[in-house]
Amino acid sequence: MKIDLTETTSSKINKALVQGRRAVGTPAIGMVLTLVIVTDEENAYDALKAANDASREHPSRTLVVIKRVSRSPRDRAKARLDAEVRVGTDAGTGETVILRLYGDVIDHAQSVVLPLLLPDAPVVVWWAVNAPAAPAQDPLGALAQRRVTDAYAAEQPIHELSTRAETYTPGDTDLSWTRITPWRSMLAAALDQAPCTVTSAEVEGEEFNPSCELLAMWLADRLNVPVTRKVSGGPGLTAVRMESSSGAIVLDRPDGSLATLSMRGQPDRAVALKRRDTSELLAEELRRLDPDEIYARALKFGVDRLGHGNGEQPAAGESAEAESGPAKPAAKKAAKKAAAK
Repeated sequence: MKIDLTETTSSKINKALVQGRRAVGTPAIGMVLTLVIVTDEENAYDALKAANDASREHPSRTLVVIKRVSRSPRDRAKARLDAEVRVGTDAGTGETVILRLYGDVIDHAQSVVLPLLLPDAPVVVWWAVNAPAAPAQDPLGALAQRRVTDAYAAEQPIHELSTRAETYTPGDTDLSWTRITPWRSMLAAALDQAPCTVTSAEVEGEEFNPSCELLAMWLADRLNVPVTRKVSGGPGLTAVRMESSSGAIVLDRPDGSLATLSMRGQPDRAVALKRRDTSELLAEELRRLDPDEIYARALKFGVDRLGHGNGEQPAAGESAEAESGPAKPAAKKAAKKAAAK
């Protein structure tokens, strides 16, 4: 069921939600959270489709915030709110409200969203495009326990990672990180099967792909070894190679679907490692609402401390530690001071 409201208010939208539930015969729905999607008109359909698919696992009230750009000064001065309320089969397993903001109300989206949040339920904000530099300081982000961005949708994805590191607040996450969950699980399992000491690693994938950079930073942070970044034609991540005391460990996925895990002394194994849809990524993020400390550590490691497969070395203070093993505390302190200068 769909209910269109023109030049409306949050109070009228809440009444329409109640009316819609009664009309479809579902007066009470067990929704577990409120998902706020901030997007533009061009990407609204895809974002809403992903949210509806994810709602099968996480029934939620979905609020889609679309800020419409006014063309004339007169239109920009006139505040207006239009809404489309969807319940029943048109809204997945929850409720959906599409909010279109015009004029001055664009700068006060939080005032529109706040009365529509489910009481006593977590709030997740997802910026499908055009995420703010500091999500936690954004008026909508301040309402949420979890803030989801996507560096891959930015014009400069790698620069976006640096911005995310500078403004990181517990509760922030990024779909570029979620995309590498199967890779991280597979690599960790491989190291569990063959206890050894990793000496170096190489991550191969598309240029300007933030997931590749995050995987490389995660390996460098967790293993404390030099990691180089090699560019390939894709799609996405294509291979990870780790040199260890027991030989090379290689996870190779040339086609974006089926990967091969190769380890010395063991037969090659085929691994299903397909590229996942946005709905799957979103559903994974909605499973946890606590801060992701592993993501924070990988993000703050820094893209500039990675080698790039062309003879580049890690930044000052990092190369010595990588070549001679863990540095002494005094050496680490001196390196940090040098880097700060």
